[in-house]
Amino acid sequence: MKSEIAGEDRSLAGGGINLEELNEPQYLAVTTTDGPVLVIAGAGSGKTRTLVYRVAHLIERGVAPESILLLTFTRKASQEMLWRAGRLLNDTCNRVVGGTFHGVANMLLRRYGSEIGFGSTFTIIDRADAEGIANLLKSSLGLGTRDKRFPSKRAIINMISGSVNKSIDLEELVYKQYAHLSDHLEDILQLQKHYGEFKLDHGLMDYDDLLVNWKRLLEESPTVRRTISEKFSHIMVDEYQDTNLIQADIIRLAAHTHDNVMVVGDDSQSIYSFRGADFYNIMRFPKVFENTRVIKLEENYRSTQPILSLTNDIIRNAEEKYTKTLFTSIKGDIVPKLFVGRDEREEARFIVKTIKKLHHQGIDIENIAVLFRSGFHSYKLEMELSAESIDFEKRGGLKLTESAHMKDVLAFLRILINPQDNLSWNRILLQLEKVGPKTAQKITSFIGTAADPFAALEKYPAGKTWKSSFTKLVNLFAELRSGKQTPSTLYERVQSYYQPIFSQLYADDYPKRQKDLDQLSSIMKGYDELQHFIDDTTLDPPETTKGGSSTKRLILSTIHSSKGLEFDAVFIIGVADGRFPHASAGIGEQWEEERRLLYVATTRAKEYLYLTYPRLLMTPDRQFKHVGMSPFLGELSGGLFQRMDGSSDDYQPSIYREKSAAGHKSLRRKPKKLNMSDFSQGCKVSHPFFGLGTVTKLSGGRSLDVHFDRHGLKTLHLDYAKLKKL
Repeated sequence: MKSEIAGEDRSLAGGGINLEELNEPQYLAVTTTDGPVLVIAGAGSGKTRTLVYRVAHLIERGVAPESILLLTFTRKASQEMLWRAGRLLNDTCNRVVGGTFHGVANMLLRRYGSEIGFGSTFTIIDRADAEGIANLLKSSLGLGTRDKRFPSKRAIINMISGSVNKSIDLEELVYKQYAHLSDHLEDILQLQKHYGEFKLDHGLMDYDDLLVNWKRLLEESPTVRRTISEKFSHIMVDEYQDTNLIQADIIRLAAHTHDNVMVVGDDSQSIYSFRGADFYNIMRFPKVFENTRVIKLEENYRSTQPILSLTNDIIRNAEEKYTKTLFTSIKGDIVPKLFVGRDEREEARFIVKTIKKLHHQGIDIENIAVLFRSGFHSYKLEMELSAESIDFEKRGGLKLTESAHMKDVLAFLRILINPQDNLSWNRILLQLEKVGPKTAQKITSFIGTAADPFAALEKYPAGKTWKSSFTKLVNLFAELRSGKQTPSTLYERVQSYYQPIFSQLYADDYPKRQKDLDQLSSIMKGYDELQHFIDDTTLDPPETTKGGSSTKRLILSTIHSSKGLEFDAVFIIGVADGRFPHASAGIGEQWEEERRLLYVATTRAKEYLYLTYPRLLMTPDRQFKHVGMSPFLGELSGGLFQRMDGSSDDYQPSIYREKSAAGHKSLRRKPKKLNMSDFSQGCKVSHPFFGLGTVTKLSGGRSLDVHFDRHGLKTLHLDYAKLKKL
C-alpha cells in the first residue's frame, strides 16, 4: 500500500520489515504497540499476517523477544507465526515465547508451581485418562452399580470440566444442562470431590487444572504475578473469541503492570461454547481494559465479492456484534448456488456430479470441501463417493496418542517422569497375564505409599501364576532407569518389552495399530528431553494418519473442524430447517451461535459456494418429514444466491429471490405487495420460517422488528421477508 496515514512515513521500519505491504487497518494494528488493542479480524482479512508483522515490528523497535508472549490455540499456529516473523526480520524471533494457553501454563507451573503447593514433576492427563479415573472412582465408591441411568464416565467428566470452563458451580451446571441427572446430584458432587483429591494425591493435572492453577498462581502470589507481568511486557492473543472466562482473567492478571495487550479475533466466528468459550469475552474487552483501541480488518483476501455479500448478509441479522462489512478486490462474479434435492440421496448425487465437474475444470480435489453441521449428516454422501471411487478424508476422530495401544506404551514413559502416577501403574499391571483389577489395585496401593515406588515394586511378593511376567516388568524398569538415555532409546526398550503383549491384546487388528507405534517411534527421535515429549503428547497430540495411499483427497469435515481453513470450492450440506440450526437450538445464545456457525462455513469458500438440503429428511424415529430451507437463508436479501432446480438431471438454475415468487412453481396468485402502513405496533403477523409473531417496532427503510413466539426478536425488511398480516 502506497498511501500514508496521517502523514506518517510508512517505511519507518528503517530497512528491516516493510510496513508498506500492510493495508491501513493492518498497519494501525501492527504499530499501535502501547496500551490495549482489540483487532476485529473478519474472515480471510489477514489476521495472521498482522500478528506476524507485529512480532517483528516490536523486536525491531527494541523490545526483547523474551518479553513478548504470543498465545494461540494450537502450537502449530504459534510456530508458524514465529517462523514467518523470523523470515521478515531475523532469528531473534525464535526467542519469543509462543504457544497455547495450556502449554504456557505448563511451563510456568513447573517453574513457579511450588508457590501454590505443586512440584515440578506433575503429570498431565488427557480426556481419556480423566474418564478412566472417573470410572475407577465410581467403582470404588460403589456408585451407579445397579442404576443404568447413572451418568457415564464421559458425562461425569463433561459436567466437571463444563463447570470449570464456564466458571459456574457444578450444581448450577447440572440443573441448567443436565436436569435429567439432577437426581444423582449428591453422588456427582461426591465424585467431583474425590476426582480432585485423586489428582492431587497422585501428582496429576488435567487440561482444566492447567488453566485454573495458572490463574491461582497469578491471584495468590503477588510476587509471581509481578514477575510474570514484568517478564511479558507485550502480550498478544489469537482467536480471542474462543477464550473462556478463566483465560480472559489470566490475560487481565498477567498484564496488570502495563496493559500492553493486543487480542485478535472475530466475534462472528465464536462457535465453541460447548468447550466453554465465552462469546462475551471479546464483546466486553473494551470494558475490561480501559482506553482500548478497536481496529477492524474488513478487506478479505480469500473470497470473491458474491460470496462475501452472502456472508455479510448472514451475520447482518446477529443480535450482538461488532458491525463490519467484508469486501475484496479479488475478481469473480460466480454467485453462490442453492440446490434443493428430493431426498438426501439426490442431494448427494448432485454434490458428486458437481465435484466431478469442478475437478474436470481444473480444481484439484484436495481444494474441494464438503462441510456439515454434524458428522452423521455425511453418511449418504460417503456412500455415493465410494460408489464413484472418489477418495475422501473425513476430518475428526481420535488423536494418535488417544488410542488404547498408544496409551499402553506411554504409561511406561509417564511413570519414569512421575512415579506417583497410579493411573499409569494400573494400566501397566493390567497388561500382565493372570493379573486382574483387584490384584493390580493391591500392587498399586502398595507401591503408591512407598517413598521409592520402583524399590517397592521389586519387593512386592508376586503370585506363582504371574511371577514370570512380573519379574520381566521389574527388570524393564531397572533397564529404563539405568544411566542417562535418550527418549528414543527408552521408547525402543519399552516397545521391545510391549510387543508380545501388544500382539496378544489386539490380536484382531494389531498390524494396523503397529503403524501408529512406528509413527510414534519416528516422532520420538526429535526429542532430547522425555518431559518435553510427555507434555507434548498430552497438550498437542499428533494426528493419526488416515486415508488411502493417495495424498490428494476430497475433504469432508464438520464446520467446527474446518475453521481457519480455505478451499476453492465449498459445499455446505443439510442447510434445512431443523437441521441447521440444530433442532434443539433455543432462542437466544444457541440460535446466534448456529448463525455464526453458518457464517464460518460460508467464509471457507474462495470461488465456488454451494448450499444444499433435501426436501425429505428422516427423523430419529425413522419417519420421513418434509422440510424447508434454513431460517438463516430465508432471511437473506434477494439475489444473493441462485436456486438450482433438482427435478431434472440438468439442474437448471433460476435466480432465487425472497421478495418475489421467482424460482417457485406455484399456481397461487401473486400476493399484494405490503406497505409499512399495513402494519402497526402490536399487530399479529406470520412468517413461513419463524411462525407467529408480534410487531414491536416500525423503522425507516421498510424495516420492522417482530418478536416471534419461537425465535425471538427479528428485524425484517418488507421487500424480502414473506410476512403475512393476520
